[in-house]
Amino acid sequence: MEEKRTIKVTVAGEERTYPYGTPYCTVAADVQDRFPWDILLVNRDGKLCELHKVLDRDCSLKMVTAQDKPGIQTYERSAVFLMLKAFYDVVGRENVERVSVEYSLSSALFILARGNFTLDQALLERVEKRMRELSAQALPIEKQSISTDDAIDLFRQAQLVHKAQLFAFRINSRVNVYSLDGFVDYFYGYMVPDTSYIKCFGLELFENGFVLRLPTQKNPGQLGDFRPSKKVFQELYQSTLRSQALNASNVAELNTTISQGGATPLILAHEAMMEKKIGDIAAEIAAQKEVRFVMIAGPSSSGKTTFSHRLSTQLRACGLRPHAIATDNYFKNREDTPRDENGNYDFEGLGAMDVEQFNLDMMGLLKGETVEIPSFNFKKGAREYNGNFLTLGEGDVLVIEGIHCLNEQFTYSLPKESKYRIYISCLTTLNIDDHNRIPTTDARLLRRIERDARTRGYSAQATIRMWPSVRRGEEQNIFPFQDSADVIFNSALIYETALLKPYVQPLLFGVPRDSEEYIEAKRLLKFLNYFLPIPADDIPKTSLMREFIGGGIYHV
Repeated sequence: MEEKRTIKVTVAGEERTYPYGTPYCTVAADVQDRFPWDILLVNRDGKLCELHKVLDRDCSLKMVTAQDKPGIQTYERSAVFLMLKAFYDVVGRENVERVSVEYSLSSALFILARGNFTLDQALLERVEKRMRELSAQALPIEKQSISTDDAIDLFRQAQLVHKAQLFAFRINSRVNVYSLDGFVDYFYGYMVPDTSYIKCFGLELFENGFVLRLPTQKNPGQLGDFRPSKKVFQELYQSTLRSQALNASNVAELNTTISQGGATPLILAHEAMMEKKIGDIAAEIAAQKEVRFVMIAGPSSSGKTTFSHRLSTQLRACGLRPHAIATDNYFKNREDTPRDENGNYDFEGLGAMDVEQFNLDMMGLLKGETVEIPSFNFKKGAREYNGNFLTLGEGDVLVIEGIHCLNEQFTYSLPKESKYRIYISCLTTLNIDDHNRIPTTDARLLRRIERDARTRGYSAQATIRMWPSVRRGEEQNIFPFQDSADVIFNSALIYETALLKPYVQPLLFGVPRDSEEYIEAKRLLKFLNYFLPIPADDIPKTSLMREFIGGGIYHV
C-alpha cells in the first residue's frame, strides 16, 4: 500500500507539514491562538476554501476571520442559515408560507415572514433561544453537490419556488446545497463548518418584519449599533413594492421576463417610474418659492451627475431656471489640503473644502449680488477664476452636487428654507432569491468598474483595490447625513446588473489570479452568472445607466 505523502504548508511565514488529506480546520486550530477572532475560511494561494476541505497539495495559507470581507460575508450567510433553521423549528414548516431576507439595514438584515403565526417579540425570543441552543450543539453545516434537476425538485417540494425557478436558468449540471440538522437550503457563497462559530446575533421586531442583528467587520465580537435610517428604509420598502408590481422582485423573476422577451417593456416601465419620481421632486421644489439651492449628495456611483441633469430638465418644465454648480470647484488649493494619518492628501473630508468661500459666494448670490464662480484645475491643484459670473434672478435656482451637500457645516450660513436637500443612492432591492440578498454596494461597484474602465482607463483590479477607501470616505462623510435630506431618491434600476454583465464580465476576467483583488473579482463573476444579459439597444439616451455604459445625451 502506497504511503500517504506529506504536505508542506506555509502559514504566517512559517512552514509546517501535515499528512495528505488533513482538513483545513486542523491547520486553523493549530494557529488559532495567533488570531483574536475565529478563523472562518482559509485563503489557499488566492483561492478561498471552507474549513472542511482537505490539504491535497503544497501551499501557502492565509487565515480569514470576520475582520476580513470574505469572513464577515461568510458569518452573515451562516447566521441567516441558523436563523432560518431555528425559525422553522419553532414555528413549524407547515405554518411558514415565506421567510425572505430583504436588505441590509444598519448592521442588521431586515426580514419579512408570512404564515400561520403571529410575529411578535415573544416569538422572536423563542427563535433566538433556539438559535443559541443550535449554536451550543456545534452541529455540522454540511455541503453536498447534487444535480441541478434534483435541486429543482428539492426546492419545489420545500415550496421554495424562487430557488427552483432560479436553477431553471443554470447552465451548470450540479448545485451545491447546505444542510443543517436535516434543514436543506441553497446559499451563494461559503459557510462556517458548524453552528458553534455563530455566537453573536440578535432578533428584534422592526416595522412590519424583524431584523437579524449582526456584528461588524471592525468588531466581530459584539453586535453593531442598530440605528436605522427611517427614510432609507421607507425608500427601500417602496422600491420593493415597485419591483413586485413589475414582477421582478428577484433574479429568477427577472430572468423569466428576459427569457420571454419582456425586457424592453420592463426597462421602459422602470425608467418611466424613475422619471415620474424626478418630476415629482421638481414640482415640490417649484412649489417652495423660497428654495434657491438644491443640494444633492450620495455615495460613489449613485448616478448623481445624470440625476442632476434630469432634475434640471424637470425644473425647467416647472418654469424655473436651474444652474449647475459642482462643489469640487471649492476644493482648497493643494498645498492647503489636509493629510490623513498615512500622510496622503485627504480629499474626502470637509477640511479639503474652502467652506468659508463657498458660503460667501452663496450668500452673495442669495442677496442678489453678481458672483464669479471658480473652477478647480485638478492638474495644477489650484482654484482658478475664468470669468464665470452668475447673478440669481427670480426663478433661478442652483443645483449643487457634492459629497458634503447634506452636511450643515458645509452650508452653515444659508437659511434652512433656502435649501432643498436630496440624498441619492443605489438602493437595490432585487435579490437572488428569498435567502440570498444582493448588497447595494455590489451594484455600485459594478457600475464603477465599467465607468472607470470606459472613462479613466482603470482596470477592474485598480477599481476593486480603491473601493475600500471609497467606502470609508462614504461612511464618514455621506451616510451620517442621509436622514437630514428632504427626499431620498433611489437610483437603482431592476435591470441594471443584467445590462452591466456583458460590459463588466471581461474586465473582471482581466484581474490577475495572483493578485489580492482576484478573490473579489471571482466572487463578482460568480454573482453575474445568475443573470441573463440584456443588450443596451433599448436603454433610453437619458437613462441614468448611460452615465456608466456611455451613449447618453448628457455630458457626464
